[in-house]
Amino acid sequence: MSEPDTHTMQNRSYKYRLRPSRSQAMMFDEMLRDFCDLYNAALQQRIEAYRRRGISLHFAAQSNEIKACRMDDPSGIGRWSFTAAVQVLRRLDQTYTAFFKRGHGFPRFRASARYHAATFRVGDGFTLKKDRRVGVVGVPGGIKVRWHRDLPPGAKLGTAILTRQNGKWFVILSVKTEFAETCGTGSVGIDLGLNALIATSDGDTVEAPRFARKGQAAQRRRQRALARCKIGSKRRLKAKVRLAAGSAKIANQRRDFAHKLSRSLVSRYGTIAFEDLNMAGLKRGMLARSVHDAAWSQLVQFTTYKAESANGSVVLVDPRGTSQTCPLCGMIKAKTLRTRTHACECGAVLDRDVAAAMIVHQRAFGPGHGLRSLSQRNAAQLDREAACFSGRSCHTPTRRLRGGQEHG
Repeated sequence: MSEPDTHTMQNRSYKYRLRPSRSQAMMFDEMLRDFCDLYNAALQQRIEAYRRRGISLHFAAQSNEIKACRMDDPSGIGRWSFTAAVQVLRRLDQTYTAFFKRGHGFPRFRASARYHAATFRVGDGFTLKKDRRVGVVGVPGGIKVRWHRDLPPGAKLGTAILTRQNGKWFVILSVKTEFAETCGTGSVGIDLGLNALIATSDGDTVEAPRFARKGQAAQRRRQRALARCKIGSKRRLKAKVRLAAGSAKIANQRRDFAHKLSRSLVSRYGTIAFEDLNMAGLKRGMLARSVHDAAWSQLVQFTTYKAESANGSVVLVDPRGTSQTCPLCGMIKAKTLRTRTHACECGAVLDRDVAAAMIVHQRAFGPGHGLRSLSQRNAAQLDREAACFSGRSCHTPTRRLRGGQEHG
């Protein structure tokens, strides 16, 4: 569906592991501690200004005071990049904006142990050196980088985020360039599930990897070891690090699988249709652990941006009744959780997930969604299924469970 030489200007993030020396890692910790103090001081200033004089401070007013703060504290905040300090105030301003938008969750003071990131401009406070090391203002020497992949040729670098994750240091570079990628031809509908992570309208299925389920026993042992440690002890800190490392490994496995699967889908198809699932509702149900482990949103997100880079597209369709409807005749017939085969009076015998994927394809691309006009009885049944799926009251607990499983 797309020409091979199609170029698309996009912003992407490239994440690399840093290998700082012990002294450089200590300087990184001090930098984040000073930025955390600046964040808390700016928050306190906003609170006191409004409480005492009714003045609402904004980013511009506080950023004008950064130079004076750096001069007054040369051994603290004055050691680090000016633009990185300004980004701390911008971060606080964004937190306030989000608070006023949602109407709850007032900004809170941050603990230094939970302040893990600093933002720089590439070329101003953060530089890429000729020896393929990076330089950070205030940190002596060059920092080693594990370049597991090269930056795109001719890429324009914007910001660099220095972040600490589970005791390891990373840098996330914002890259803007033209990506020349290709996608396949044709269209496909995809049903998302728990037994089979995806089922396509072509009849293919991919088994759910269940990374969290496989690592559950090891994580339980780490959690019990953490619970037995005395609060505030060094052993507890080490046990906490091991638990966090286990969770990070599961997240990395899930992310890697989603990247490879989304690339495979985009390479095969030009237009891809997914169900527009109510993830917030599904993650609060009885299948929440399995839904989190499946990570459907991550898969859809990765597929979407890869398709856009290759001049393809992703379509989201209404998920109501997809596994209850026959893709050949349009008859609606309720199925229990144990029923994994779609068998209709018209003679259609298909895998339940594949049949749902065919319905997704019809709703996205087929004329008239590929369904016959619904009778009043069938329409009422779809309304009941929609009520169960959206979390509203339904007649029986079985229907609520079926709604979650059907789209889970």
